[in-house]
Amino acid sequence: MAEIQEKADSGKGGKKRAKKMSTHLDMTPMVDLAFLLLTFFMLTTSFSKPQTMEIRTPIDENKPENDTPIKASNALTILLGEEDKVYYYFGLGNPDENPEVEVTDFSNNGIRQVLLSQRVKDNPKMVVMIKPTEASRYKNMVDIFDEMKITDTKKFALVDITEQDKQLLANR
Repeated sequence: MAEIQEKADSGKGGKKRAKKMSTHLDMTPMVDLAFLLLTFFMLTTSFSKPQTMEIRTPIDENKPENDTPIKASNALTILLGEEDKVYYYFGLGNPDENPEVEVTDFSNNGIRQVLLSQRVKDNPKMVVMIKPTEASRYKNMVDIFDEMKITDTKKFALVDITEQDKQLLANR
């Protein structure tokens, strides 16, 4: 609260002077109110919850009967390269097929448009195989998983890069 303190009259004779008054503000109630409001808003605010992506793993990777054969017409292979470049081709990468390797990036007009293309979306059996190279960064793998989520791609797998894929990148 604010209080006004008056100085006592010095008792000197003569002319009457106006009394000098000084003010003193007690800041304690305002600080208490500030901490109450801060506590209230901290406790009533809902914090953002972390979003997780469900990853399904095979039961036993060593059993050959768990491997599902994929036709070349139902495969899209994405190779994650250095400097945030994304290479892709349709098929399994057999040298006999001579796949045409295209280069793109992670922008809206990049790999997202490939995943949203009619060739991919019209084929319900399409499987996207993601193959990171040794020069790619972890961020690129997270970005491609985000693109799979954004484009609502149901079938995709993280696969080791093969020598054929390395050869395709070298020939590009």
